[in-house]
Amino acid sequence: MKISHLLAGLATAASMGLTANASCADDAPAAAAAPVPLSTPAMTPPLSANANPTSFDTPLGKIFVSGQLTGLGFGQNHAVAGDRTSQADLSNAQIEIQKTDGVVQFYVQAGAYSLPSLGATYVKAEDLPDLSYHYVPVAFLKLQPNANFSLMIGELPTLIGAEYTFTFENMNVARGLLWNQEPAISRGVQANYTQGPLTVAVALNDGFFSNRFTTGSTLITFVVKKTDTVAFDASAQFDQTSKSSFATPLAQNDGQIYNLMWTHSEGAWLVEPYLQYSQVPRSTSVGIPSSGSTFGAAVLAKYSFTPMFSLAGRVEYETSSGHTSLLYGPRSKAMSLTLTPTWQFKTFFIRGEVSYTKLDKAAAGAGFGASGLQDSQTRAMIETGFLF
Repeated sequence: MKISHLLAGLATAASMGLTANASCADDAPAAAAAPVPLSTPAMTPPLSANANPTSFDTPLGKIFVSGQLTGLGFGQNHAVAGDRTSQADLSNAQIEIQKTDGVVQFYVQAGAYSLPSLGATYVKAEDLPDLSYHYVPVAFLKLQPNANFSLMIGELPTLIGAEYTFTFENMNVARGLLWNQEPAISRGVQANYTQGPLTVAVALNDGFFSNRFTTGSTLITFVVKKTDTVAFDASAQFDQTSKSSFATPLAQNDGQIYNLMWTHSEGAWLVEPYLQYSQVPRSTSVGIPSSGSTFGAAVLAKYSFTPMFSLAGRVEYETSSGHTSLLYGPRSKAMSLTLTPTWQFKTFFIRGEVSYTKLDKAAAGAGFGASGLQDSQTRAMIETGFLF
């Protein structure tokens, strides 16, 4: 989960700092604290960020610099028109600069990236930033007057969904079918409050990067116990907009979406099942002639065989209703299976992936293959690189 992971990381770092200060109360030398990985950009295991990133002392305070240099290659059958059967590409050439303490903090993430997702045409890293979130996809100013409250303004990671935006942040290389219904990055302002096991984030933003500030979002997270967390998120429009672009799908941007998520982490296992519902109202004034909705369910899981080697998997099912196309045509259905073995040694990693996507009741021309008439696609991928 997105902002809840970020806030949990900040709280952990703060508590470790308080513990270290307390231990220095006596005259005995204190042991050096173990490095704490930066909580932003947030990452879901099995990949882990560099625990000791580069830092500089400046007049503003300590500034951290981290980044990713990764590439991928894949082969697939039934490539859609405009896609390729196989290709290799850069998946991330990004750098993050951030200040993580004090009342005034900031975060800037810049560079090139690609966003592979199941059942969708792959867009290369040299083209995608111009079509989507540009070369500074995430950048915000953060005001944190105390440990419980913070305010963020800028281009922010979405509060919605169980998967993050960039490949290195997730269990799997490619995002899933449910992720395709969700916003990824939004411009706006976000307030965060945490008290004990409860974390609440509320945002006013532009939804699917529409530059129309008519969307409200929230994420409520509750830590049930050490191994279990439940979360609910929601995003809805206050006003309809006709904005439509590569990053701003007209129907989804004018709709509402809800997720209910549960995360269980114990021993070698990490399991995260979740449910999703979205609804788009009829609005002829902005070009939506009829209403539509989707319902989806997914389970993401990871098992670590050793500290360096693990296997992640994802299974999804999604169905749509109504006469507006929100999936692969009106009233279409889809399911997917994904397996991703991962090996990481310090900052270097390599992982493979095989995925299968199956469609049901897809509209003519909306499926796979050059003519859009195939109902399945199998894809094999590999990603490797450094998280510095």
